Amino acid sequence: MSFLGVETSLTGRRWVGPGVDQARASEHLAQETGLPPAVCQVLARRGVPAHEATGFLTPQLKDLLPDPRRMKDMETAAARFLQAVERRERIAIFADYDVDGGSSAALLLVYLRQMGQQATLYIPDRIDEGYGPNDAAMAALARDHDLIICVDCGTLSHGPIAAAKGADVVVLDHHLGGETLPDCVAVVNPNRQDEDGDLGYFCAAGVVFLMLVEVRRQARDKGLGAGPDLMAMLDLVALATVADVAPLIGANRALVRQGLKVMGRRQRPGLVALADVSRMDSAPSTYHLGFLLGPRVNAGGRIGKADLGARLLSTDDPHEAAALSERLDQLNTERRDIENAVRAAALEQAEARGFDAPLVWAAGEGWHPGVVGIVASRLKEATGRPAVVIGLDGEEGKGSGRSVSGIDLGASIQKVAMEGLLLKGGGHKMAAGLTVARSQLEPAMARLAELLDKQGAGDLGPADLKLDGMLMPGAASVELIEQIEQAGPFGAGAPAPRYGFPDVAVRFAKRVGESHLKVSFTDGMGGNIDAIAFGAFDTNLGPRLLEHGGARFHVSGRLEVNTWGGRQSAQLRLEDAAEA
Repeated sequence: MSFLGVETSLTGRRWVGPGVDQARASEHLAQETGLPPAVCQVLARRGVPAHEATGFLTPQLKDLLPDPRRMKDMETAAARFLQAVERRERIAIFADYDVDGGSSAALLLVYLRQMGQQATLYIPDRIDEGYGPNDAAMAALARDHDLIICVDCGTLSHGPIAAAKGADVVVLDHHLGGETLPDCVAVVNPNRQDEDGDLGYFCAAGVVFLMLVEVRRQARDKGLGAGPDLMAMLDLVALATVADVAPLIGANRALVRQGLKVMGRRQRPGLVALADVSRMDSAPSTYHLGFLLGPRVNAGGRIGKADLGARLLSTDDPHEAAALSERLDQLNTERRDIENAVRAAALEQAEARGFDAPLVWAAGEGWHPGVVGIVASRLKEATGRPAVVIGLDGEEGKGSGRSVSGIDLGASIQKVAMEGLLLKGGGHKMAAGLTVARSQLEPAMARLAELLDKQGAGDLGPADLKLDGMLMPGAASVELIEQIEQAGPFGAGAPAPRYGFPDVAVRFAKRVGESHLKVSFTDGMGGNIDAIAFGAFDTNLGPRLLEHGGARFHVSGRLEVNTWGGRQSAQLRLEDAAEA
């Protein structure tokens, strides 16, 4: 049964409320624990029993962090790294160009610097070299280094790792593994095919952090002392976890929660400078990591110099941090302009092919490889289907894909690559990358669509919008939001609660920027709430609310605290609406 009677909203979705069992569980939790109803609703949805509520609300890293040795090759990797530190060997770090890769590299660079040692940072150029290790770079690094550590990449890099003659190679990664592993000292990856998958939710920075925990244990056993303070590095792990959209479950919840506290102390020059240039004016939250800091760190790898993000995150010089953050902020503005142009063309092309196919895809001449992933996300959000966007250049195209819940895009892309229709391809369930010959573009996309269709992608309708309850505007307060935050942090795999506000009228509506809407609602009884709807004009939501004509609406979204001029107020992150 639909919630508030909404069968088809302005974004084409049916609203679904909490089931009877969840409502009963929420009431039971409130009676047993004395916690606020809003907190109990979140706990009930997450299936937390009353006796575990306190532990869930105050997650302790020491209780949730798994033994690093549960991962294959972990002891070997940590021992080889520790040996390199003890002998002061020449170490190179080969990292991916995204936030997870940059944060992973920064963890190692900061650790080594605190041990009085420097390392060479190598991040490939997205356009010239593409994702992951390549033969030329690995061979060159091997000539001048004893140990090469590949972070957030390397699991499928058999050839390039073989080219690193004369150096040992350790891989710390989380992308899907193939049937065989590259021939190197260690491949630590919770998503290797011979792992049980229980720790597959970690991003690469989480894997690197676990290795440093194991290094610390081995160093103590050898009487070498504890080494650097690993807890002080959790700001980097939190940033990577949120920006890489890793699910906030298990140990990730505790890592992010503790990492936000560390970040709030403003002790890492790079993150301080980035927060300032992003005009962050409140305590860091997962929103700030995912939407303010992450995109700026990513901007270097997308359209600038690939190593800017990792250099910013690892520097201990405030002046260098200020200069790097300013440059990344400029690049992020440029990235947005490029993205808007590609998005408009990709949407038009994909619409012509049909939004109801198992795969929504678009390919264009000269589309910047640095924005195709973001545009694929936008296509996925607009259609509720897996999406791939490809930039063509010469005889090849480089693309990126984003999936929807329940459809494993990475495995399907990997299979198409193994069948020879793609030059390269891999990733994980929700995001993947590929390289395709121009001549094979159509057959490769047709085969990928076929594989996704077998997973049920062709039968997907607009996803239901799940709501946790109903509120009146007057009940949405800063105090309520702070109560809800006790059950956080919220993000991938642990969404913040979403509420419906019934039968409200538009007091004020204004288009902001390219496609956003600033709007204020009233229930007509003195209760008002301000809202912001990002990307509202990519759907019917923006135009209808702007030209409301006095109509009344049911609206829904997530609550957040808005800080302006030193004052705090409740704000609705508006996601959907339907005419009342």
